[in-house]
Amino acid sequence: MNPIDQPIDQRIDKGRARRNFEQAAERYDSVAVLQREIADRLLERLDYVRLEPERVLDLGAGTGYAVDALHRRYRKARVIALDFAHGMLLQARRRGRWLRRPLCICADAEALPLADGAVDLIVSNATFQWCNGLDRTFAECLRVLRPGGLLMFTTFGPDTLKELRHAWASVDGASHVSPFLDMHDVGDALVRARFADPVMDTERMTLTYPAVRELMQDLKILGAGNATTDRPRGLTGRARLAALDAAYEIHRSEGRLPASYEVVYGHAWVPEQKPAQGGIAVPVSTIGRRNRVSLPADRAVETGG
Repeated sequence: MNPIDQPIDQRIDKGRARRNFEQAAERYDSVAVLQREIADRLLERLDYVRLEPERVLDLGAGTGYAVDALHRRYRKARVIALDFAHGMLLQARRRGRWLRRPLCICADAEALPLADGAVDLIVSNATFQWCNGLDRTFAECLRVLRPGGLLMFTTFGPDTLKELRHAWASVDGASHVSPFLDMHDVGDALVRARFADPVMDTERMTLTYPAVRELMQDLKILGAGNATTDRPRGLTGRARLAALDAAYEIHRSEGRLPASYEVVYGHAWVPEQKPAQGGIAVPVSTIGRRNRVSLPADRAVETGG
């Protein structure tokens, strides 16, 4: 098995993705109904885990929606919120009571500025699809987790936004929708990283819209617009948007246009005897506080097996 790096024409432009999320930070929560639902379902899975962490890393924390729930669940734990968009962390740092604010760190999931074994639990919701090297990302997660620690995450599978992808494909051959890895490839990457007992499963969810442009507007507000390196750089003209509208119409059902999401859930444990890792890292204890940096009903989430 080869390490997973996105093909050159499907790689994420991290600079563009970061700018998208910076611009989305203040409005993100107004449309993030799906992301909140997935986060809730992910956190519910911790009910079945016997773990009393001292430090919890919310990896790709965004505006910090999961922070409050992690504080309630692990009342003695220090919660670290890490995201590569500073604007998102400005929202996340407001979470929790003033004596229990999260420690916020602005960094990339593929290069974590934490010491080996610094945390006991990593929770990551809808983040890994923005990583170009999943093997690097999982290796970093393994490194910063203590022996016996747990990684629990969600990401999106290849059926995500399939209707939008197919509609654009009928308009032109350019890259308009981010790529998503298959659940089995994600599981294989966990094994290569030498995590123990990986468990993977998927769930289908659907949002519905009256028009495709409302879906695209939501994606823009979320910061989840097209950030692939070979994305079209010019403005999309009226003729191409009209062609996109027409192509998407074949999916209309009961007066609504569906937007499908394949949600991938995964968790894996760190072996009690961890493989040796190298690299330069910063102990969590040395990072001071100064480093912290009603949706409409027509967006209701439908789920399916």
